[in-house]
Amino acid sequence: MTTNVVTVRETASFHEVAETLITAGIGGVPVTDGAAHVLGVVSEADLLRKEEFKQRYHCERYRSSLRAWLRHRVNGESGIRKKAEGETAGELMSRPAIVVTADSPVVLAARMMDRHGIGRLPVVRADGELAGIVSRRDLIKVFVRGDDEIKRRIRDDIVARALGTDPGAVEIEVRDGVVRLRGRVDERSRAITLAQMTRNLDGVVSVIDEVTWREDDIVPMSVIWGGA
Repeated sequence: MTTNVVTVRETASFHEVAETLITAGIGGVPVTDGAAHVLGVVSEADLLRKEEFKQRYHCERYRSSLRAWLRHRVNGESGIRKKAEGETAGELMSRPAIVVTADSPVVLAARMMDRHGIGRLPVVRADGELAGIVSRRDLIKVFVRGDDEIKRRIRDDIVARALGTDPGAVEIEVRDGVVRLRGRVDERSRAITLAQMTRNLDGVVSVIDEVTWREDDIVPMSVIWGGA
């Protein structure tokens, strides 16, 4: 996450927003109020709608692209016209802003970027205050996390802290993000949770689970339904 974030106020003019994007070399900028709360986001696409609108309604030879046609179909003519006629960041921005929190999983941020076709997401605190910006590049960096760091996180955060298990009971081997777990724990449920939490750890590519257990504490569904 980048914490030094370029922003604009809701009253910023069209030209101010355009100059901000060009100067900073970015494709979108959060719009914030006086308390740094995120109100929306203005992107290059939002600015280009003004030119597209002029071409669409004032040029006989204009033929919209498939992307533009779909956008008009989804958002409606009134919404497109309103944005195209906007003169300030508040009028041009997309709202509500699509955001994540600082503790959001990397996978969630990646899915939101993919779903909405965006490359950057504002990161907000619990009260909506802007904390930073996360980009696709930031997400990719997670997957180059060192093997030693991944091993430490599994041992300290998952085995010891989350599961309350003796770290010496589990052998952890990490190579290029691929984790191999060996050892023996008390319950089967704990072994399953260990593997699941390890798979969900940022930077882990895959997990080879070879952990065994002393007690099978998982009751089969057939027993549950049979006793009902």
